[in-house]
Amino acid sequence: MDPKMGQAFFHDPHGGADFLGIRKARDGVTEIVYDDGVARRMVWRVEGKPQDGKLTDALRVAVGSLRVVPTLYDELKKRAISIERVAG
Repeated sequence: MDPKMGQAFFHDPHGGADFLGIRKARDGVTEIVYDDGVARRMVWRVEGKPQDGKLTDALRVAVGSLRVVPTLYDELKKRAISIERVAG
């Protein structure tokens, strides 16, 4: 993620409603947002500062999978990115 940009969004490439996004909270902390388009919305706080591209790559892979949230956890773990769930 470009630090000047502050956000990035990814939608299911297969036409589903799944959405993953990266945003900066008011306190400057990076957050990941997941929405399934129906009933589930989840937010995680990213701990530390992941290297450029690692976080966006993990989200891009996860949103393209059939099981978005489990894949997101796997992809973040592979890249040594720690998160803390804050909502949802």
